[in-house]
Amino acid sequence: MPGRLPAQDRQVRLLLDSGRFEAAGAAFDELTAVRPNLVADQWDRATVLVHRASLAWRLDRIPLALELAAEGWTELDVDRPSGIAAAHTISMLGHLLETIGHRAPALELMALAVQVARAAGDDDTLAQCLCREANALVFRAVSRRSESREEQFRLARALFEESRALTGPGQVYRSALAGGARAHAGVGEHETAERLAAEALRLSTPAEDLFSASVANWVLAVVRREQHELPEARTYASRALDRAETIRDTQLMMQFSLDLAAICDELSDPVGESAALRRTVSASRLAVETLQEGLGQALEQRRVAVQAQRMAMAAQEAALRDPLTGLTNRLGLERRAPALLEQTAAQGRIPWLMLVDVDWFKDVNDGAGHAAGDAALQEVAHLLRRECRADDLICRWAGDEFVVLLVDSADESGPVVAERIRAAVDAHDWRLVLGRTKQPPTVSIGVAAGPAELDHLFSAADIALYRAKRAGRNRVEIDQDSGDLPSISRTDSR
Repeated sequence: MPGRLPAQDRQVRLLLDSGRFEAAGAAFDELTAVRPNLVADQWDRATVLVHRASLAWRLDRIPLALELAAEGWTELDVDRPSGIAAAHTISMLGHLLETIGHRAPALELMALAVQVARAAGDDDTLAQCLCREANALVFRAVSRRSESREEQFRLARALFEESRALTGPGQVYRSALAGGARAHAGVGEHETAERLAAEALRLSTPAEDLFSASVANWVLAVVRREQHELPEARTYASRALDRAETIRDTQLMMQFSLDLAAICDELSDPVGESAALRRTVSASRLAVETLQEGLGQALEQRRVAVQAQRMAMAAQEAALRDPLTGLTNRLGLERRAPALLEQTAAQGRIPWLMLVDVDWFKDVNDGAGHAAGDAALQEVAHLLRRECRADDLICRWAGDEFVVLLVDSADESGPVVAERIRAAVDAHDWRLVLGRTKQPPTVSIGVAAGPAELDHLFSAADIALYRAKRAGRNRVEIDQDSGDLPSISRTDSR
């Protein structure tokens, strides 16, 4: 697909088809180093993603394969698919689903791809889509013993013949030759099957096309077995299995090893039969190990995702906290307060907001230094936590201003809590923090009650705080519109 896929993607595919898995893995890692789903604008995104999914599957990167396939499938216009790129993508997706074992929609997708390719009018695209659908029909026919088996072989034969007629020498032509040979053998046309298989083998060897070579040898083994030339059939079956193992195609490995075991059984060759069955078990184990590895990778990715989520949540939580005091910061208050106010009002409670300002804080900074000022703010934060309940929202608003939002004021009103806070700060022994000072910190507090929005409560509390400051500090003042509750105020006792 030179015109449909980036050169680096096609290089990985060529390495895989020639059995060079270590080099293919390194090239794939380089291809996906930045982001596996990063596709340049000049390429059809869905086509490239589904192709990379098939590469990832063959390299045992199962979670990545499923992720890329799902993303590529999502990119498709499945309701009205049209065009060459859509035909290629749908066909590759169907083939991938067939390989994975999700067979119900696989054949339907490959048949749909043929329809889309016919409408697009591109012979090369149609040849590829026909070949994929025909190969799927052949392996389904081989694996079942039913009345529809011969019908599937006949349909596959027609698709392979059309595919060969549409394309010139190349991988698709070789695959159609080999697959068509097996379809002819399936309906008893052994002479035609042998001729096509021999031609596929002749073309595949110099091209290092191990898939087509493997299928061609398998066809020759089937033909020789039908002709009762069992030693020759055993040789061809062994060659087919060797090539399938080289490219790690588990579907081929399973079928070819079973056929080789059956031929050895007919030859009364228990050693060869045992060896073939061991290779069958090995192929089965490889398939299971691939899935187990995929599950392990999926679990590891899930662990990393959970860890990343926790780190993101921790970072988000840190962004909502004041680093000096550990209290909620301004952003945290703005995000959490609306929901808390709504919850409090819904419970029939009165939400109270207190705006707390540290008195004489500039004097503390000037007299004892900024480090002592920071320590004083930490002490105030500690006293706020002690006098409030765990569910109350305590915030360092800015500088020496704090906000307290009471979320459940059923037992005690905002003014009562505010007075308790004022008294605690007033009675606190500041000598451990500030040493001897003429003017230890106190707090002035403005209090407002709801129900109201945060902005309204804040404005009302700010007006009350201004009155407290004007009246001499170290006081609690209540917003005048906060009901008929009596005003609580304290003059500075110092």
